Amino acid sequence: MSEPSAAQPAPLTAGVLGGMGPDATVDFMAKVIAATSAETDQDHARMLVDHNPKVPNRQTALLGDGEDPGPALAAMARGLQDAGADFLVMPCNTAHAFADAVRGAVSIPLISIIDVTVDACRDKGAVGVLATDGCLQTNIYQDALQKAEIDCVLPNADETTELMRLISAIKAGDRSETVASGMRNIGNALVGRGARAIIAGCTEIPLVLTDDLLDVPLVSSTDVLAELTAAIAAGKHPID
Repeated sequence: MSEPSAAQPAPLTAGVLGGMGPDATVDFMAKVIAATSAETDQDHARMLVDHNPKVPNRQTALLGDGEDPGPALAAMARGLQDAGADFLVMPCNTAHAFADAVRGAVSIPLISIIDVTVDACRDKGAVGVLATDGCLQTNIYQDALQKAEIDCVLPNADETTELMRLISAIKAGDRSETVASGMRNIGNALVGRGARAIIAGCTEIPLVLTDDLLDVPLVSSTDVLAELTAAIAAGKHPID
């Protein structure tokens, strides 16, 4: 008599707060698919996606000159929960400055792109952080890295201004070598100041910046979140 097979873990449905920006959301979804071990359509993760590029600008809100995106994000989270999502992800680093609004609106967990990216850096030494100026000014990466006892290297004012220009160019559809080279130069400047890895802390950045362009490893927040999303959805990783 054969032994009974172990019960397969129940798949979970991911709710994606997307559209910030649109290309970054599509890139995230493609990476969830790529990270999934699948032989049939049914093996893939179910993702409920609110692709909403109409969310008020997170950057201007954080700099004190724009509408609070918190209510829009909270409404998206409630809609995804009501539609059947078991957990939420938000492939936009800057939007995590408003994560409390999301968590306060639902009873299902939000997996933090900030926390999972920092976790991926624990064996890297000092890390450089490429992120929007709003993200950097709110210290969400700096605080998480400090809690993990990881030193960080940040862009200076001129580098941040150039980084924002490049991110805006990517959002406008420019993925040229010129933009990639500009990203590489800023990343390698952080390497020159002691970074042993670089966090792509804006989900537009991995659309042009790849590991082979830098002198040290690139930790893509998109990739890290996508891999964990695939694992959670497949029942292979607990929701912390």
